[in-house]
Amino acid sequence: MVNIPQNIISRDTYISKIEPFINKSLIKVLTGQRRVGKSYLLFQLIDLISQKVKDAHIVYINMEDLAFDFIRSAKDLHDYVLQNLSTTNPNYLFIDEIQDIEDFEKALRSLLLRENIDIYITGSNAKMLSGELATTLSGRYIEFNIYSLSYLEFLRFHSLENSDDSLALYMKYGGLPYIAHLPLSDDVIFEYLKNIYSTIIYRDVVSRYNLRNTQFLERLVIFLADNVGSLFSAKKISDFLKSQRVNISSLQINNYINYLSNAFIINPSKRYDIAGKRIFAIGDKYFFENIGIRNAIVGYKTNDIAKILENMVYNHLLYCGFTVKIGVLGTQEIDFVCERNNEKKYIQVSYLLEREETVAREFGNLLKIDDNHPKIVVSMDKLAGDGYEGIEHIYIRDFLSTKF
Repeated sequence: MVNIPQNIISRDTYISKIEPFINKSLIKVLTGQRRVGKSYLLFQLIDLISQKVKDAHIVYINMEDLAFDFIRSAKDLHDYVLQNLSTTNPNYLFIDEIQDIEDFEKALRSLLLRENIDIYITGSNAKMLSGELATTLSGRYIEFNIYSLSYLEFLRFHSLENSDDSLALYMKYGGLPYIAHLPLSDDVIFEYLKNIYSTIIYRDVVSRYNLRNTQFLERLVIFLADNVGSLFSAKKISDFLKSQRVNISSLQINNYINYLSNAFIINPSKRYDIAGKRIFAIGDKYFFENIGIRNAIVGYKTNDIAKILENMVYNHLLYCGFTVKIGVLGTQEIDFVCERNNEKKYIQVSYLLEREETVAREFGNLLKIDDNHPKIVVSMDKLAGDGYEGIEHIYIRDFLSTKF
């Protein structure tokens, strides 16, 4: 019997995506940073399945629970599941934080051969879940990326009105679900976020990859947090660090950035040549999965509002299901080129459009794109809405309140 927590706030956007795959012979994989709510989504799915299938037999394994510490290998997992399956009722297997089980994909491949079992797993390491599954179970799983709360979800979790004050809280504290249970004060929230950050760094990066240079890792994270949305290559970072008398090779920096990405602390975004329709091999931008964690690392400063806005827009686009790249058009940059199925949008982000030259730059870059896909400028200007030569202008709160 699974003890489902009371008063769970449903995250319907994800449930509606996953529900069509219930009872399909595909492993449902929920990936994302620790503490973004993957476990609670499993509980919601268990509750949904229990309502839809009256004789459903649930097998639930939480690898963060000491009660399951004996499951270390694929064989341990396979044996435990077989011992707990029903021979008469439909079986539903839920495994939380599966990456802690060695060779877990081998057990899943074997279990998937059985017709009377529907499998759901979560994990906090992108490489292990995509790499191992892609190799062993190609075509037999479907992945759902779970993110921190969107702005509208944040309002619902905190029972807040959609106001500028609520937006300010979201910009400062981000959308980890648990902060809904804490007093919304800097001392409390940032202490909690720092602890979550430390857990991710040491469990999902340092421990998993046996890193020794933890001091450099933390300095690298601070550097990336301070330079959110800036264009970097590993070589540029290495050159900068050498100027600070820190000698780290480009290869090592690349590895560390990949480790941070695998743990979902940061999301890299590639540059895309809009005219040539190709991806540039060098030079990425990095955004934090959770803006509150970013603020806890380097502090929340008014001078950083433009960076925070860009990060928030990027995260909202990911939440809406877009693939997001950095646009390059000749010598000009388009902040985001967003694609979803056959849909495309171009988006510029600006703090305020107070000067004529700022308006000319932000809208002008979009006007140079010679196609009919929607083009949007997002800013903190509350009187946004008039647009400019057919390009839409949206206030940031309205943008975050829209499910594109």
